Amino acid sequence: MVAFEHPHGMHPPQAQWELPFFDAHHREMAPRLADWAALQHVDEADDRAACKDWVARLGEAGWLRYCVPAAHGGALPALDSRSLVILRETLAFHSPLADFAFAMQGLGSGVITLAGTPAQQASYLSAVASGQKIAAFALSEPEAGSDVAAMATMAVPTTSGWTIDGTKTWISNGDLADFYVVFAKTDPGAGARGISAFIVDAQHQGLDSSEHLHVMAPHPLATLRFNGCAIGSDAMVGSLHGGFKLAMQTLDIFRASVAAAALGMARRAFAEAVAQAKHRKMFGQTLADFQLTQARLGEMSALIDAAALLTYRAAWQRDCSATQGAGTPAYTTAAATAKLTATENAQRVIDMALQMFGGRGVQVGQKIESLYRDIRSLRIYEGASEVQLLILGKAALRA
Repeated sequence: MVAFEHPHGMHPPQAQWELPFFDAHHREMAPRLADWAALQHVDEADDRAACKDWVARLGEAGWLRYCVPAAHGGALPALDSRSLVILRETLAFHSPLADFAFAMQGLGSGVITLAGTPAQQASYLSAVASGQKIAAFALSEPEAGSDVAAMATMAVPTTSGWTIDGTKTWISNGDLADFYVVFAKTDPGAGARGISAFIVDAQHQGLDSSEHLHVMAPHPLATLRFNGCAIGSDAMVGSLHGGFKLAMQTLDIFRASVAAAALGMARRAFAEAVAQAKHRKMFGQTLADFQLTQARLGEMSALIDAAALLTYRAAWQRDCSATQGAGTPAYTTAAATAKLTATENAQRVIDMALQMFGGRGVQVGQKIESLYRDIRSLRIYEGASEVQLLILGKAALRA
């Protein structure tokens, strides 16, 4: 199956970039990106080959430069959440797999951007920005998903560095990446305060990434098994036992962009639904002539607008507070609100859009069918909806 198809004249709307959340360079970038994305034709029958293709295209066109700072080949002086939001919303509108390929370059290298040594940054970030190296973020484990402190992977000091043993799973770009940022316990009794971050190159002895995971919306996922994986002392990123904070900072930076990806998928489903309503004949008139259809489209539009405003606000807040450091309380709650609302609303919008297609909506190969599968995981990864609710509830009790 080829999941990515030319959108037949469909383009994501551009008017939202005129909102006061965005600056002149965002407004200049957005239409260029939309025009570029509409011209790409990628065979996504093989998700791994397609992801490599997307990384190469995104790198060649310069879009991956928004994943790293200008000092290492990036487009802007620092990571800019609003640029990430524009990129992910636009890419997800055209191809959720393109969005995935872009997002993982940023997430997989984010820890190195935040806390890498000059040597680490020089070795990896420019290659990420050009698409020459594919990045991955290895945090989750079989028994440690939302509960990161429960991770069992261990990094034990040696005379020359560290030895890693343990298992990571649900790792995006697993068995595809050129390097992994791996989180492991360096103080087993300290919970989240005993986690450190390390760079492990994909071909490193003692790392087995061959176990692929297959999910309802094909993406390159794998389980990583570390068995006496010996790495040098220069592989640690940031401070000893500082890995949990780095992981949370990285996820915080990209959380609003997850909302944007959901928003892009919702906008595509809405565009497909509007086209269907205008052209589908039923009982001597079009589907759009029925008041029930009009009401449903109105509901979808309102859900999208609500999610968009929360997403853009969160990205704007993060950029405004960047000098204070990602993860300030105001931004953390704004990002949680955006991620929760955008992903849940997108699920509703896509479901309503599919219903308007009737039986054709569940036919494999239809765009609306693939969107229905693509959106589901966004309510789980990078902080499940239930985790976002807990963040917001605790914030309310502290107020």
